[in-house]
Amino acid sequence: MAPNESKTTANAPAPGSEGLALQARLVSLLREKKLTVATAESCTGGLVGAMITEVPSSSDVYLGGWVVYSNAMKAGQLGVDQALIQQHGAVSQAVAHALAQAAAQRSGANLAISITGIAGPDGGTPDKPVGTVWFGLTTRDPNHPQTPTTQTHLQTFAGDRQRVRQSAASHALQTLHQAALDA
Repeated sequence: MAPNESKTTANAPAPGSEGLALQARLVSLLREKKLTVATAESCTGGLVGAMITEVPSSSDVYLGGWVVYSNAMKAGQLGVDQALIQQHGAVSQAVAHALAQAAAQRSGANLAISITGIAGPDGGTPDKPVGTVWFGLTTRDPNHPQTPTTQTHLQTFAGDRQRVRQSAASHALQTLHQAALDA
């Protein structure tokens, strides 16, 4: 694994067990630090954006996002090179990295998160089983926005399709919260 990448197997909290608390804490922290966020979602299908926008006044910090479920949308909407997708697969470190960078660049957000994975029940392989989800996080320092940094990490979630998607969305919110704390 590359230095800016990590791998974890996770059993995230049951969907909805944290309620609105995590989103509210994230929005409050982003507002306090005067940071903005954007999303590029594949397997979560817009859940992260939906969860953030459940919080009143989230429009102060959430610039928007892309639901790029198909490879054609990843390429067409966010400019991910088709050759990159063909070489590494849509569910890969390389694609998660490219999606996060493109979302940050096209939105101008301080933080951009990408999610690409296999929610199931089909689509898994021995190398990439159902529950495999790659995350990309691009951060842009408000004082140096021309030099963003992007990190990726891999999570493997247990459960059915709904649980994998909910767990991935919750994990993305946790990742954004930690990034905002570190900013």
